[in-house]
Amino acid sequence: MPFRVAVSGLRAAQADLNVIGNNIANVATTGFKNSRAEFKDVYSISNIGSAGDSPGRGLNVSRIAQQFSQGNISFTDNGMDLAISGNGFFILDDNGSRKYTRDGAFGLDREGYVVNSANQRLVAFGADSTGTITGATGPLRIDLNDISPQATGRIDIGINLDASEDPPGTAVFDPLDASSYNRSTAVSVYDSLGGQHTLQMFFLKQGAPAVNSWSTYTVVDGVATSGPSTMAFDSAGALATPANGQITIPTFTPATGVDPMDVTIDFSGSTQFGKDFGVNALAQDGFSSGRFSGIDIDEQGVLLARFTNGRSRVQGQVALATFANVQGLQPIGESAWVETFASGAQLEGAPGTASLGLIQAGALEDSNVDLSEQLVKLIVAQRNYQANTEVISAADTVTQAVINIR
Repeated sequence: MPFRVAVSGLRAAQADLNVIGNNIANVATTGFKNSRAEFKDVYSISNIGSAGDSPGRGLNVSRIAQQFSQGNISFTDNGMDLAISGNGFFILDDNGSRKYTRDGAFGLDREGYVVNSANQRLVAFGADSTGTITGATGPLRIDLNDISPQATGRIDIGINLDASEDPPGTAVFDPLDASSYNRSTAVSVYDSLGGQHTLQMFFLKQGAPAVNSWSTYTVVDGVATSGPSTMAFDSAGALATPANGQITIPTFTPATGVDPMDVTIDFSGSTQFGKDFGVNALAQDGFSSGRFSGIDIDEQGVLLARFTNGRSRVQGQVALATFANVQGLQPIGESAWVETFASGAQLEGAPGTASLGLIQAGALEDSNVDLSEQLVKLIVAQRNYQANTEVISAADTVTQAVINIR
């Protein structure tokens, strides 16, 4: 009997040592979750209910339970590295099968898919052509194609014209003669091929009786395209004319081989106060062609591809998964798990929703192994093993004594 009890103790101590050793070995493994061995005592069924006089029959390993506590987050120099702060797992597509991981060391393959070192693809919610995130999930692929140019069609400008200024001294407007206008500003516009052009806007104060009115002219690459148009303000300095705040420039062709341009300038929000001229807002909707230059990922897991023309394009949103019983997941190596009946079906969602954590880009989650704690457990397991060998030694001595009785 003592032999059997002691052997069960040796087996349990060996299992404990194996678990502790595995934890220690993976102390530097990204996204690794430590485990602990759990035990249960064993009693003979025939002895159950016999008060406290049953000696017991040793123990068995009840289970090896994974501990999914948060690991420390370490920042890296790679913007494609991702860490989850909170609950959830990254979803990986491995040739159609799904795996789950906390290891967010990702990069791009030659086809533009976001993959890990095992070439498993990160699963994400897709985005449509307008950048709106859809509900469909699949392997995340970054569109590396150049952005086509877009011709300018609208300019939004907010300015203040100084009400105290006098009309210019020269009666005839000349963009090369500063005395023929009061103020000017400029903005870059783009044609259908992405060519850049300079559009200048000139403002001339009108005299009595139109004391709150200004004449505007536009010049593109030194060539006059429109004017005069009238901007009038009320006694409170608010724009009154044009009523909708917009002035449409006559169609012009800024270069050979490009489409004619129709540009509307929106002056809504412009004012005429008794203070210095100032441009408070100036934007236009055109841009040149652009090449892929990098990726930005926010805490909600939304991926934006950056391009050399200053534009960005939404590529998708990282999907996270969680489970009713995460300890029911089956570890399969390479810092990954698979779903089992015990874990329950995956619950999928966007970072920051429900109980799912947030994404930290340019960072990785460290192993949650506490090395000092594991070393203490290692000493205890070693002593347990040695103590059980002493039980075997003592039982052997007793047995030999019985055998030697004459």
